Amino acid sequence: MKIKYLYKLLIVAFVAIQLVACSNGDTEEKFDQTPTARTNAQSKKLDELLLSSEYGWKAVYFTDNTQLGGYTHLFKFSPGGKVTMASDFDSDTKKYDSQYEIQLGSTVSVVFTTANRIHLLSDSNSYPIEDLKGQGYLGDFQFLFYGEDNGDIIFRTNRKSIELRFVKATAADWDNLPQNTIMEQNVIGSSTRPLFRLLETNDGTTVRQFDFSFDDVTRFATADPIAAGFSESYNVGVGYSPTGIIVSPAIEVKGQALSEFVYNDADGSFTATGKDGVSATIKYTAKPLVLTDDYKILLKGQASSRFGYFEDDLTVGASTNSILFKEELKKINAGLPAGIEIVGVELYFNTANGNFIYYSLSNGSAIYHFVDLTEDAINKTVILTHKSWNGNVANSAPAFLASFDKYLLDSKGIYVKKESFRLQYTNAVYTFTSASSSFRMTTWKL
Repeated sequence: MKIKYLYKLLIVAFVAIQLVACSNGDTEEKFDQTPTARTNAQSKKLDELLLSSEYGWKAVYFTDNTQLGGYTHLFKFSPGGKVTMASDFDSDTKKYDSQYEIQLGSTVSVVFTTANRIHLLSDSNSYPIEDLKGQGYLGDFQFLFYGEDNGDIIFRTNRKSIELRFVKATAADWDNLPQNTIMEQNVIGSSTRPLFRLLETNDGTTVRQFDFSFDDVTRFATADPIAAGFSESYNVGVGYSPTGIIVSPAIEVKGQALSEFVYNDADGSFTATGKDGVSATIKYTAKPLVLTDDYKILLKGQASSRFGYFEDDLTVGASTNSILFKEELKKINAGLPAGIEIVGVELYFNTANGNFIYYSLSNGSAIYHFVDLTEDAINKTVILTHKSWNGNVANSAPAFLASFDKYLLDSKGIYVKKESFRLQYTNAVYTFTSASSSFRMTTWKL
């Protein structure tokens, strides 16, 4: 009995060995290529893909969608390592030629080996904000090949391993690229549009509103809820297209990802439309969605305070300075004698000499506009009214200051807001906004 039992065990073991052998044989057949051969095959495949599209490829490159927007790049690859490229990084949307290589490493990658538009995003000497000094726009010019997906080429960036998708370009993509820079101006807005914006989402039953702010330097937007008890917010990078904008990450409403917004020139809005009544719209509003009590720091009985905007420091580049404000500064300079410019606008409150606006000029002279201040508690504004120029009630407003000064003395008042950001230094940043126009000045509290 024992011999028969051992015999059966030997048969089972033999069959098992044969099955393993067959399995190993199948595996070896699947991996009959050497690593070098497989890499060379991937290299050839990528080369063929890059050359296969008649009008080349388009990529909207969001280098870091937690702080920067997207930049559209067009690539037309040619045999011999030549690539023609164009982008909407700035107003220069012309085509430029350079070289590329397909390189072998841990994986296959395409590398743009000579300077072209893509390198503008990786130049450490060119940065949009001080926080990115020495880092540039966080871009890359080497992309690791990860395969195809429905005709698109899938890459990952070398430095940050961000997925970048090349889609087949069309002739229209090349022809219409300059329209992206036009759309940029529509996103920034104009002095004829209201200053404030909101993002409004609709899930088919419920509408929610968010205070929307856009920084054109970084192409980045924030949208914070205004409803009490609702904490969700959206922080998105913005890319331009001929018909509107693309946002990343997508704005999710009721499980639907909305990323492509279409521009409506009639009212300046941008709308992304989903299914079953789901939508998201960026649109203008005549007043701030959230009114603060920040203005109360200026009221009578409070400590003396001083706020300053200066032409030779970081307040100049603040994204919160409105277009109308900048236009009015230019008007001041246009009205001054040649060689003299305005260098600062300061607001003083509750000083021993009262309240006044202090205008300083590049020739060392200064002009004082003394004002009274009253509170509009309902609209949460302060109203500045004229007392005198340079302490003499008989003096009239200097002609070169009249247009600018009227916005600070708006009869409907000015909104005062303590901003959450800093301009490099620890000083608090305050904005002063005309209640009846798109005039907004950014200052340091000094």
